[in-house]
Amino acid sequence: MADIIIVLILIVIAVFAIKQTKKHMHGESPCCGGGSGTVKKVKEKHLDGPVMGTKTMKIKGMTCEHCVNNVTNAINKVAGASAKVSLKDKEAIISYDRELSNIELRKAVEDAGYEVISLS
Repeated sequence: MADIIIVLILIVIAVFAIKQTKKHMHGESPCCGGGSGTVKKVKEKHLDGPVMGTKTMKIKGMTCEHCVNNVTNAINKVAGASAKVSLKDKEAIISYDRELSNIELRKAVEDAGYEVISLS
């Protein structure tokens, strides 16, 4: 009888863990700033002038759509930069309308709590 109770307790714990993992991956977990129940899409930033070029930034540490929003917002705060971030590819494509320092872009993402693997 005790074995059955232990097995039932383990099943309940496993179900709870799976539900929490699913919430985290959908950006609904408070661990990365979610928790509102829905992930709002970041408004696309339009540059003031014509696009001079693009840079590709590989990023480590993004685990959900909320993380994508954090990275997008961090890059979009840099004057002259507009980002499209992909969770699947773990990268940001950054369009710019003026010369931008790689250091400034790296700092924006790292200050948001993510690791920049490469920027080219």
